Amino acid sequence: MELVLIMLTIQALMGAFDNLYHHEITERLPSKPEARGELALHTTREFLYALIFLMIGWTQPQGLWALFLIGLMAVEIVVTLWDFIIEDQTRKLPKFERVLHTVLAINFGAILAFLLPILWAWTQLPTALVPVNYGLFTPVMTVFAIGVFLWALRDLVAVIRLGGGGLPAWQRRPIKKGQQAKPRTVLVTGATGFIGNHLVRVLLEEGDDVIVLARDEKKAKSLFGPHAEVVSDLALIPDDRKIDAIVNLAGAPVIGLPWTKARRQALLESRLGVTAQVNELIQRLSEKPECLINGSAIGFYGNRGDEPLDEAGGSQDIFMAELCRRWEEAAKLARNFGVRVCCVRTGLVLGHDGGALPQLARPAAFGLGVIFGRGDHWQSWIHVADLVALIRYLVDHRDIKGAVNGTAPHPVRQRDFVKILGRVLVRPVWLRVPKTLIRLALGEMAEIFTEGQKVLPVKAQAHGFNFHYPMLEGALRALRHDKAKVKPNREPLTVYYNHACGICRREIGHYQKLAEAGKRPLECLDINSHPRALAAYGLGPNDIRRRLYVLDGDGHLFGGVDSFIRIWALIPRFHGLAVLAQMPLVNPLAGLIYERMMVPWLWARNQRLKRTECPVCHQE
Repeated sequence: MELVLIMLTIQALMGAFDNLYHHEITERLPSKPEARGELALHTTREFLYALIFLMIGWTQPQGLWALFLIGLMAVEIVVTLWDFIIEDQTRKLPKFERVLHTVLAINFGAILAFLLPILWAWTQLPTALVPVNYGLFTPVMTVFAIGVFLWALRDLVAVIRLGGGGLPAWQRRPIKKGQQAKPRTVLVTGATGFIGNHLVRVLLEEGDDVIVLARDEKKAKSLFGPHAEVVSDLALIPDDRKIDAIVNLAGAPVIGLPWTKARRQALLESRLGVTAQVNELIQRLSEKPECLINGSAIGFYGNRGDEPLDEAGGSQDIFMAELCRRWEEAAKLARNFGVRVCCVRTGLVLGHDGGALPQLARPAAFGLGVIFGRGDHWQSWIHVADLVALIRYLVDHRDIKGAVNGTAPHPVRQRDFVKILGRVLVRPVWLRVPKTLIRLALGEMAEIFTEGQKVLPVKAQAHGFNFHYPMLEGALRALRHDKAKVKPNREPLTVYYNHACGICRREIGHYQKLAEAGKRPLECLDINSHPRALAAYGLGPNDIRRRLYVLDGDGHLFGGVDSFIRIWALIPRFHGLAVLAQMPLVNPLAGLIYERMMVPWLWARNQRLKRTECPVCHQE
């Protein structure tokens, strides 16, 4: 049995490496909708392994329990084979990942070869789970079981979230399309990324027309719905199309894999390739755009210690600086066609839904905020709302050109950044990691974490741009408030529902009576009497007949389960339900049940009733 336990230990370590390195870091599966099926199989396999590790580590299963363990392993084989098929259908596996999967399969086969005869002998014994102690292997198997169980929960949340409960992102967080007398047309590349997503939403809300270049058209359409035009190739844009401005943010994430030669080339090509396509588009357009706002980063300046840096600062001969320099040089070619070019050198972009902050805040929330080395290097940062506002400002102001630092006016040292984050989260900061360890682990990429630049937004401020979040603590507190759970409140709500649906009518009527009794501001509008009430959000009558929508006092619209949470938070009797529905695992599961079960059932039921209880449900 000792040999089986050794091979199980090897299997667990290889599997953990595969999950962390391939699935999380390189392939980023939990963020890809097309990986949802593969993640569902991973979730199943991880729950199976959790049981296998616990049973083998703590018990000698006999009789029917031994047969049960054999059955678990048989299911694991089926899941693994199925996973091989799904992987080949949905993505191109890196060579090393394919090799590792093969080694894992071979090792699992060796485990079966040694374990199955033992288990078969145990099936002949009376049914029981006999406690055993395998020395050090027993706690090791326990650690593996807990780890793989937690990873299964993590993947399960990703499966639910990627499914979105069947509801596209633009319907979960509806976008109110603004109106302008003469709307501009703005082309945005990298629009499905963290910064690009925020930018596109703001442009749409301000009334601009937006064209989105996206490799993943399905993701882009889920994010922006009917509000934005999505193209998968710039060659699809006709020569006579009028485009007023281009914002080029496309580029592979810098943080992730070590900067090997191949990785550096991929980082360069992801930026230079799209920028070249943008220049080709500009060249053939009959009417040139007025400006190109191009991405860059403060890595352009290299590692400069305590030297204050404005846009006139020089570069250095290191990879990060070269990456930014070459990207800017490629963008400047658009000047040959009479286009104004601005290169925004961004710092650490802070947002609750992307960028570096979630990764920094997660360990800090557990009191594990990390100071790198002495923490005396500078971190130049910017709130994502300020960065979006700056990009729009550059589009609007034709007198600004060249490099523009996209950082807040008050950079901080890294140790102060972590301490302020800890203060905002009300958590201690005590953990330090020596620079040498970071360099050993990450190579040259460690410079992102151990070196910095004191960058100042001199040009932006000289041209009159005002930062809404100039100080770090204010920015972090605002972001924490944005992410905060909905609490019991008295804020006015407007509910849009289908009065013709009997169940919906009774449910909303019940909430309305409770709100009136508690003197809570809840207005309920029948979509059949107000069919174009939410047309500005791209929502038609049938969208609202299918699911509930709630508009809060700040003009934010929420759909599905999020709308119920707002109602429950308003009515004292349901405050506990509002809290429960926002819990990490409960919220996505509730969304899945509502969108995949309740919505289709209610819709089908109302259609069957036709003109009796629900006479308008069939109107298109």
